[in-house]
Order: sequence, then C-alpha cells, then structure tokens
Amino acid sequence: MDSIQFILSQPSWYLLFFILGILSITRLSLFLLCSIYTFLLRPGKNLHGYGEWAIVTGPTSGIGQSFAFELAKNGMNLILVGRNAEKLDQVKLEISGLHESIKIKTVIFDLSGDSAAGLERLREAIHGLDVGLLINNAGRAEPSATYFHDADIDAWIKMMRVNLDAVVEITHAVLPSMLKKKKGAIVNIGSGSSVVIPSYPLYATYAATKAFVAQFSQSLYVEYRSKGIDVQCQIPLYVATKVTSGFFKKKRSSLFLPDSDAYASAAIRCIGYDRISMPNIGHFLQWCFVSWLPDFLNYWNVLKINVNQREILKRPREKKNISTTTS
Repeated sequence: MDSIQFILSQPSWYLLFFILGILSITRLSLFLLCSIYTFLLRPGKNLHGYGEWAIVTGPTSGIGQSFAFELAKNGMNLILVGRNAEKLDQVKLEISGLHESIKIKTVIFDLSGDSAAGLERLREAIHGLDVGLLINNAGRAEPSATYFHDADIDAWIKMMRVNLDAVVEITHAVLPSMLKKKKGAIVNIGSGSSVVIPSYPLYATYAATKAFVAQFSQSLYVEYRSKGIDVQCQIPLYVATKVTSGFFKKKRSSLFLPDSDAYASAAIRCIGYDRISMPNIGHFLQWCFVSWLPDFLNYWNVLKINVNQREILKRPREKKNISTTTS
C-alpha cells in the first residue's frame, strides 16, 4: 500500500514513464512466453487431418528433399514435382526403401518453362486423390549476388517463373479439391531476404519475388481460413545446403546454420499455425537480433556480406572461363 501511495504521489511524467515501463515489461514477458511455447512445447498438428497425400515441389535437393523425407516419416503419401525425371526417381527410390507403405507419384514439371503441359500432368496425377498438403518449395536465386545492371535478364525471367508464376499456378490447380472437402494446408517457402531485413542488395529481384510470396500467402490465409484451409508462408534464413556451401566456411549443421533436415523437422511442426512462420529457433534468434539494429547497420552489413559472396562466387566462373579459353 505504501509503495502504491509513493508512486501516486509522484509527478505525472514519472507516472507516465512508470506505466510505459510496466507495459514494455509485460509485452516482452508475453513475447518470451509465447516463443518458449512455440518452439519447445507446441505440438505439431496431425497432417492426416488435412488429407492422405502431400505435394512437394523441388524435392530433389535441399529443403524440398528433406520435406519429402519428413512427410513420408509422418506417413503421408507423396506427389513429387520437379523437372529432372532421373533425380525424382532417385528420391522416390530412397524414400520407398525407408518407408515401404508410402505411395509416391512423380510429376515432370519444368517450373521455369511453359507451364501448360506441367500443370496438365499435375492435374492428372492428383485427380481422385485426397490431397491435403501442398508445399510450394521450389525456388531459384540465379544469377546470385549480382548488381542489377550486370544481371542476365533471361535468368531473372526464369527465376520469376519459378518463384512467382509457378507458386500461383500450382496453388490455383490444387486449391479447388481442398475447397470441395473443406480442409487442406498450403505452405509457401518465402525468405528472410524479404521479411527479416529492410533490403537485400545484389539479390534485389529475388527478394522482391519472395516479398510477393509472403503477401500472397497472408492474403490467402485471410481468404480461406474460414473455409478450413490453412495457408502459411515459412521464412527460412540460411540453411546448410549445396547452394550455401560455396560461401560459408562451416559446412555442418549448427544452431544458426541448420541443415535442411533440421529445418524440415521443425517446419513440419509449424504447419497449420501462423500465417508467417519462422520454424527454426536459430533463425528466430537471428531475426530478433536484427530487428533491434537500426536500418543503416543492416544495410551496411548485408551489402558487405553479399559483395563478399559475389567475389567468392566469381572465382569458379573465372577459372572456368580461363580453362575454356586455353583449351
């Protein structure tokens, strides 16, 4: 009682700062509690509640391949969508060897090319199936770490076909069957380049395509949530894959640089919850740290990192050009 009387007897400016301090501490406490629950206590949803089949685009390497294996481990039948028949068959063979009861279909679809034939093959493959989950994982970031005026415009157009058009077209092809049964989940893989940091120099067009994916996902989340369909954009930061191995010294999985298996394991548990999700706790901690930095520091740091990547990635190309010239 005495402490309350002391506080009330203080000047109005003191009371204002006291109230703001209490509100800030309360907000931070709630944030920490929610984060602990999300990453350590919240159970994953029963994916079979959405349906018996899952579609994964880009399943022949990296995060997409890990998604396919993780979904099979959870008992989901798979429709693997990619452009390389040999690689698709190899992934199918490996998953079948581990999970004999899992049914697997493959669909040849070059997401960077003419979509008509690929979409028709996809529609034929899913006809009559209880498709409950779509993972729009396939993405491109080529040409990587390039000043915009130096970029190969044809490569950018192919990248936009994969990152934009294919996501929209495949979602449009799969959504009607989910609406008919009033259940399903769609997961679009975004990027920290468009959500976590205010700019992503040398990857300007790539970051813009991923910003589209985030906004597209959030809008569909609102449109279809009442219809039994969960739409989510997952935001990975760097994951230890073949793509990142060229400019990271550390090859093994770690807290802040998980491998694709660690990422997919966490990602599966997040499906069906938030409209924007960062499944990996190491990535989340980096996001929290970056959010406290002023924009000018983020601009400087990201530009420095990506210019360094550009120099590293230029070396193999220069060696290749030299060998081609001398041969």
